[in-house]
Amino acid sequence: MLNKDIQLPYGAVYFRKSNPPREDWERDYTTAGQDGLNIFRHWFMWSAIETAPGVYDWEEYDRQMDLAAANGIKTVIAELIHAVPDWAVRKYAHALQVNADGTKLGSYMGVSSATGGFSNNGGGAGALTLNCPEVKEAAGKFLTALATRYKDHPAIYGYDVWNECNYSADVDYSPYAKAAFRKWLERKYGSLKVLAKAWYRYSYAEWDDIEPPVHMAPYPECIDWLQFKRDNFYDQMQWRIDTIRAVDQKNTIVAHGISGAIPNMAANGCDDWLAASKVEVYGFTWIQARKGSEAWKNWYGVDINRAAARGKPFWHAERQGGPLWLQPQVIGRDKEDGRVAEPEDIRLWSMTSLAGGARGVINLRWRPLLDGPLFGAFGSYGMDGSRTPRSDMASAMAKWANDKAQAPLWEAKPVRGEVGILVVRETQEFDYLLNHDRKEKPYPEAMWGAYRAFLENGMQPDWVHIDDIAAYDFLYFPYPIMFTSEQAKRLKAWVENGGTLIAEACPGYFGDLGHVGAVQPNMGLDEVFGAREEEVEFMPDIGDRIHFDLDGAAVDGGGFLQSYRLAGGTGRGHFTDGRLAVVENTYGKGRTLLIGTNPSVAYYRTQGKANGAFFAELLRWSGEKRHVTLSNAALFARVHQGERGSFLWLVNPTRTAQKTEVTLARGALAQSQAVWPIDHIGNSGIEVPPRDVLILPLDS
Repeated sequence: MLNKDIQLPYGAVYFRKSNPPREDWERDYTTAGQDGLNIFRHWFMWSAIETAPGVYDWEEYDRQMDLAAANGIKTVIAELIHAVPDWAVRKYAHALQVNADGTKLGSYMGVSSATGGFSNNGGGAGALTLNCPEVKEAAGKFLTALATRYKDHPAIYGYDVWNECNYSADVDYSPYAKAAFRKWLERKYGSLKVLAKAWYRYSYAEWDDIEPPVHMAPYPECIDWLQFKRDNFYDQMQWRIDTIRAVDQKNTIVAHGISGAIPNMAANGCDDWLAASKVEVYGFTWIQARKGSEAWKNWYGVDINRAAARGKPFWHAERQGGPLWLQPQVIGRDKEDGRVAEPEDIRLWSMTSLAGGARGVINLRWRPLLDGPLFGAFGSYGMDGSRTPRSDMASAMAKWANDKAQAPLWEAKPVRGEVGILVVRETQEFDYLLNHDRKEKPYPEAMWGAYRAFLENGMQPDWVHIDDIAAYDFLYFPYPIMFTSEQAKRLKAWVENGGTLIAEACPGYFGDLGHVGAVQPNMGLDEVFGAREEEVEFMPDIGDRIHFDLDGAAVDGGGFLQSYRLAGGTGRGHFTDGRLAVVENTYGKGRTLLIGTNPSVAYYRTQGKANGAFFAELLRWSGEKRHVTLSNAALFARVHQGERGSFLWLVNPTRTAQKTEVTLARGALAQSQAVWPIDHIGNSGIEVPPRDVLILPLDS
């Protein structure tokens, strides 16, 4: 749980070996303390500390901890065993991770720290495989020594494990990983005969005959390989936690990902739900200079992390606080698109995350690096550690957030969203395999399109993992082409018990291990939707030619096309050629609406110019009411409820002041002053300043 000494963690990443310069440390800590920052995170890199086998150089890290204690700042120790000592690369050369093309990883300079020991594949797994017992033992000794040294230090907050929780799509094909894969398969299938039948490979004589697939395609062996990698790397995450916990049972274990579950859960292991399940506080890296500064993207970053945290505290673990110059993600983009961070941007980005439920904000640099390609990047403070208008904004927010008057605000949490966007890991895995060699990527377009469509229609769309559907009564399932028979049974029972489900084309078309069902919708879902497939067309490259109507109103399709014949349901719309496109049905106590294409893809591809009215109509059809209705669509609203107070957050991402009228589904605006201290209600109604928020108390 969150440290009781800190009301709301607000700080930065400070020390990454050699940066900032030693002569500035004492002054920087004094400045940070004076400016209201209360938490720092440092990279405790294996490659920088264990300088020879069993020889540890803690001196500079000890100094960081002591300065933190002297200035009232708590420290998160980020373990970085994936920054591997050069002596270990030599000693354990037989345990280097191997890419799919057979090349071995090595020791390279780190972009984000300008120190050696990092792998060259861009993932967070390191050059050496932890499937090798010798490597695991050596790394475990370092983690044990780390926790033993600092577990009782007065500055410690806790440990951040497995930085950004991801791995490269191309690893690991080392002999050690292959051996672990074979053991995983033996546990799953029990015998080679059963495996051979499942994989359609009939000539395995020994388990050692099995090789992991190199080319990704929609076959059972590739599905198993993706799932093994996920299990394997997250088991290693758990091992890191267990190793630290064996020494330190009291300090907090945290982690952070990159809010990358869409679309990188399959390829890169960005399973935010699984990562969050292992720690006490979860967080996310979200950098507008790399992602884009569009409002919906900022909301996506925080909303998917809130969903993954499942009620646990979470924070914006790496928030941009300064510019980004030369990295590939920014080339050609306007400087206002996150490339140059202004003070108002920092306020907006921080406040959007807090409005989304984050309960902590950490800038990914206190001041910029002075070495390497990320020189000058991300820091709120100047290259020399001096204050800037950006740091002044961060200081004002830190002091405001930790004023005791704000305690009820941080105790309140966002209410449940009006609609849930259904997330099924197996669906993404199969789409990754199905479209691996294709330019079209309909899965992320559908997922982001549906989320954006509901968000921009004034709703709070929540990302809902298939395991969490019981908490919701209205779900939207974009691009549901593959899931398991067990998951199909769960969805059927959920609808039968009263749930409202809207699904796009081809629900469960591919079932267990990617097998196509002879009857569509597959796995008994024809009963749920009251329809049977008449024809299907898998041509996402020309999906923009698909058009249909809902009760006569024109709608653009995308992705796939599946037409129907009725089997108990009611037709609600047709494709332009007359084929049945939309079927409504009642199943048990629940309702379904089946849409024979992917209108979410059209919304995404047209940047919201198509299908906005269609998604508004879906909300009306569902019977759900908006928590907040605003007269100004440029603003976003979130309601937070708590035992000591409830609040309305109004977020203005634009560069001009925005006025609005507010209608609440429940409760009313209180007459007391705004929590974020600006004039807010006058004769002309409610006004939110540019790139700012307005936080209003609500009557219970």
